[in-house]
Amino acid sequence: MSARAGGLAALPAGLPLAGKSLASPGCVLFARGMRIVQVDPADRDAVRACHSVHIAASATDDPREPPMSLPVFGVWLTSGWEGDPGEVWYVPGEAPGEALAWYRLSLPDLENKQRAFLIPVVHPAARRNGIGRQLLRHAADRAAANGRTVLGSVAVQDSAGAAFAVAVGATAGLVEARRLLDLHKVPASEFARLRERAAAAATGYTIVSWAGPTPEEYLSLVAAAFNAMNDAPSDEGWEEEIWDADRVRDRAGRIVRLTGVRGYSVAALHDATGELAALTQVEVDPERPDWGYQGLTAVTRPHRGHRLGLLAKATMMEWLATAEPQVERVVTGNAASNQHMIAVNETLGYELYPPGWQFCEIPVKSAVRAVPVERMTDTAAIDALAEPGRRLPAGSRLDL
Repeated sequence: MSARAGGLAALPAGLPLAGKSLASPGCVLFARGMRIVQVDPADRDAVRACHSVHIAASATDDPREPPMSLPVFGVWLTSGWEGDPGEVWYVPGEAPGEALAWYRLSLPDLENKQRAFLIPVVHPAARRNGIGRQLLRHAADRAAANGRTVLGSVAVQDSAGAAFAVAVGATAGLVEARRLLDLHKVPASEFARLRERAAAAATGYTIVSWAGPTPEEYLSLVAAAFNAMNDAPSDEGWEEEIWDADRVRDRAGRIVRLTGVRGYSVAALHDATGELAALTQVEVDPERPDWGYQGLTAVTRPHRGHRLGLLAKATMMEWLATAEPQVERVVTGNAASNQHMIAVNETLGYELYPPGWQFCEIPVKSAVRAVPVERMTDTAAIDALAEPGRRLPAGSRLDL
């Protein structure tokens, strides 16, 4: 993309610069006048500005699925899906309340503490100006400062983000295939038929369900289902997540607890032991009411082979038909190598809905070496930029 007039390609002499000084720990200044500023979670204007970039990037890179609504995006951006610590930094635009790019750096604190996970997003109109590379370098520095040695990420396949990952030397990992269940294509009686067929193979199990956060009496049982996800395909080097009742209470289902998103859970309990044998979850965002978003589906190891995944998911679809009759489609993602769950989804009527997502990673040290820091060599210019409100002296030079 071509640079915006007066944008990041050059900083014209005499341009007034509002913002923080170079000494501020929440602001980093690069050549060409680009500032990377840490987002205060309480700064709703900055969160909205980042959300605007998310909407624009989604329309370009992934137009087949709606972008996150502002409430969902705000919770994820500032505190992650599961409350992992992290940092958010953005590149302010020229106008108040405008952003050109941002990134979220997740810093796991329970497992995988040697890793960081990065989601960088650049507005399509601001691409091809080196912003992505400077965000990567900045994020790599922040990951190193937090003791991380590996930087992971994910991008929509065949998007600008996927090409960027290749260009900086990231190693490709797991591919997650996206599938869509178009409810207009499924006869109204199909899910009842599938549920009855699965139930015939699942004697000795009882179906339970709940809306909203997990009830206290199920917390430890749900933890077992989360732990069962450790058997799902993953990239080499990832540590298994260990869940217990407290972690489920505190960290699972945060979007449902903190926004107006409606969550639905269906579980199969083993009659003889009381164990939770299978669990599936779906969320519906009232700002995207015709879409359902499949969350976790898991069957614990001792109870596999009884068609419990199909039973739980068919029961869920019957429930949604009455609880959320406006839902027209449900989207899910599975590792392309997870043939068992793919077979269950295709039985329900899910169809491939490309593009999928490509995971990748790069050593933090390699990310730092891949992107040299852009240096300012004009002392007068640096002094001017360090003081909010001052103007660059005419003829000032900012060299790379």
